[in-house]
Amino acid sequence: MIWKERLTMNEEFISIGELAKKLEMSQRTIRYYEEIGLLNSVKRLEGGRRVYTDTDLRRLKLIKRLKMLGLTLSDMQELEAIWTIEKSNEKVLNRLLELLGHHLKMLEDRIADLDILRNEIIEYQERIRSKIKA
Repeated sequence: MIWKERLTMNEEFISIGELAKKLEMSQRTIRYYEEIGLLNSVKRLEGGRRVYTDTDLRRLKLIKRLKMLGLTLSDMQELEAIWTIEKSNEKVLNRLLELLGHHLKMLEDRIADLDILRNEIIEYQERIRSKIKA
């Protein structure tokens, strides 16, 4: 069970350790995302201990998903900057579509290169086998 502490009537907070465990992410990574501005709603208890909300959990899940899809932290910072300046989901989502399109093209190019390499290996294996049999 996630450690939660109520500081006000409406807010529940999650410790960084439990958040890291839940997300299978290091505490250092979570702190780094905070440092570079990808996670900016972090609250602190007296004594400076970080605590996180369900909003932070969702944000970190999104960051993790975007990384899986090939976006860099720099790409995500760009999206954050667009949101900060424009306050427009449409502009952020349009840019995200562009970034995903770019990563998809790179992936398709890599798959094509790997397919060529696969065929070359098969052909080379066949040549080697024919020389062994000869």
